[in-house]
Amino acid sequence: MDLEPYRGDLVAFCYRMLGSFHEAEDLTQETLLRAWKARERYDPGRASVRTWLYRIATNACLSALEGRARRPLPSGLGAPSDDPRAPLTPAVDVPWLEPFPDARFDVEARADLRLAWVAAVQLLSARQRAVLVLREVLQFSAAEVAEQLRTSVPAVNSALQRARAVLKDALGHGAPAELREADDPEVRAVVQRYARAFEAADVLALVRLLAEDAVLEMPPVPLWYVGRGDYGRFMERVFALRGRDWAVRPLRANGQPALAAYASDEAVGGRRLHSVQVFAVTRGRISRNVVFADPRVLASFGLPSRLGGAGDPH
Repeated sequence: MDLEPYRGDLVAFCYRMLGSFHEAEDLTQETLLRAWKARERYDPGRASVRTWLYRIATNACLSALEGRARRPLPSGLGAPSDDPRAPLTPAVDVPWLEPFPDARFDVEARADLRLAWVAAVQLLSARQRAVLVLREVLQFSAAEVAEQLRTSVPAVNSALQRARAVLKDALGHGAPAELREADDPEVRAVVQRYARAFEAADVLALVRLLAEDAVLEMPPVPLWYVGRGDYGRFMERVFALRGRDWAVRPLRANGQPALAAYASDEAVGGRRLHSVQVFAVTRGRISRNVVFADPRVLASFGLPSRLGGAGDPH
């Protein structure tokens, strides 16, 4: 029984449930290990291998979520800041939402893997998350989900209805549909222009690429900003603090365009990996930039930790 082909999709499932890429990898490994140990008891007449594996993974996720706080982004915790010079103090006690590094697994880029969607799912109870993902994302029938969760079809349908209502309220009307795919030529062009402006530390050029109500957030720092003005003033602060010599590399996270940013660091004689920035592009403008700087999160992308000098390709 070859279970390895299911790994990527199982990691994506566990990630949607947990909001943590690292925990998703661990629970997927636990799922595959449990399945391998129970392979002699597997009955193909009762369920497909896929259904069987997701039953194991769902139970593992529900157990892991018992007593856990949700994983938010800064925008999910309170009002935006209006002080671009506020202290950049990490909130280490918050279990922050993590990004999903697309290059690690061959997973289909879907709207339900985007950061905003996964953040909204964190507002649901564990069982509501399971019902939503199993029904809406994985397309299991209500009867199959009821069997997996040991409940009734009416209970599944009720949980799905409540979950949809929460997501609709959290995401707003039509928000996912307005976002363009990372491979869309217009999206690539916008992000490429942003990358050039960022490397040049050209704040005015950056601001021109933003939507009027663009959001900037930076977990594990709980601050976040809304609007071109505060975004631009904060970027001036970043370049003043970390210098104006930057390099970026394009990548993808959560099916969205992203950049790995490297800041000049004399201690390493080149540039050190500073952050991964994940973008949402709406109507030809950057509408959201979530900047991840936690070293453990950065390590999940498998990026080089430093670049040697100005001549390095990027």
